[in-house]
Amino acid sequence: MFIDGWIESVGQARALAFGGVAIGFVFGFFAQRSRFCLRSATIEFSRGLRGGKLTVWLFAFASALLVTQGLVALGWADVSSARQLASRGSLSGAAIGGALFGIGMILARGCSSRLLVLAAQGNLRSLLSGLVFAVAAQAAWTGVLAPAREALSALWTVEGGAARDLVMLTGMGRGGALLFGGIWLLAAIRWGWHQRVPTWGWLGAVMVGLSIAAAWWYTAHVAQLGLEADLAPIQALSFTGPSAEVLTRVLFAHDKPPSFDLGLVPGVFLGSFCAAALFRELKLEGFSGGASMRRYLFGALLMGFGGMLAGGCAVGAGLSGAAVFTITSWVALAAMWAAAAATDHVLDWRTEKASAAPAVPLDQPVPQLSRSFTR
Repeated sequence: MFIDGWIESVGQARALAFGGVAIGFVFGFFAQRSRFCLRSATIEFSRGLRGGKLTVWLFAFASALLVTQGLVALGWADVSSARQLASRGSLSGAAIGGALFGIGMILARGCSSRLLVLAAQGNLRSLLSGLVFAVAAQAAWTGVLAPAREALSALWTVEGGAARDLVMLTGMGRGGALLFGGIWLLAAIRWGWHQRVPTWGWLGAVMVGLSIAAAWWYTAHVAQLGLEADLAPIQALSFTGPSAEVLTRVLFAHDKPPSFDLGLVPGVFLGSFCAAALFRELKLEGFSGGASMRRYLFGALLMGFGGMLAGGCAVGAGLSGAAVFTITSWVALAAMWAAAAATDHVLDWRTEKASAAPAVPLDQPVPQLSRSFTR
């Protein structure tokens, strides 16, 4: 294959970094156009709104799950040695960390991937919040917050392998996993049909999901070549570890070998910037006041610690981990949804109903294109 020769010529480490840039660019471009965000989807679902954000998330989730499982079933992506499945995991970390992340994304008005996308189009609130998120994630991994993360993670652990694989635990098999993904896709289509979701919404979301599957396939393929096995972990998209990794490299470890994570974050930023520039959505935005700033930064802190504790963010656990049916990712995703809905109800929804004005405005609407789902 041409790609194998190219990987051998540039080396696995650089090939992974280039792949991270390319796949990240696709994710960033279409996440910006579709307004993909777990926080917005959660608010719509819990409040019973019909703005299309839940449909966007469903399309991304179903696409990532269905295509990833299809690649695994065809033998094109062996993900069995991925960290999310092969190594020991923490159910307590997934539950507690997922809940903290869910609270944080309501406070910061966006999950970690959405902060990166918004920062690329000129949102200074998201830029500063993203930096706090990266610092908190690094502190939780090797810094001052690491002891707390380790203590919470140790409360309830699960061995790697079959004990973390829901496909094996439930006995559904690969066919059952594909059927499960197909059901979610049909649900997304039906939801989009009734909500008349614009083309950018469902098409962009599908491309977001495909970028997850592409990352699983690409990193598995590079690892299969076995040229530099220790430099080629099998992984997909996530923003907790990679954000901390990029921050570390920028500050004091610039000589480390390239990696998929190193390419992913700038790739997403570049893709989002290009989408915003192409459609004239670049706009500088700042904080509206001190209280707003405190809320955003505290939310980012919770997301950084919670994402590292849970083993993934809204994308890392909610899409990438869920797509390979690791039990800890599903626990984390459920905790994110529950905690985010509860936080929105307590802090924002009741305030809005009492004042008849949005306490924290919802995200940007999904932009129109040539057509949409119609009845």
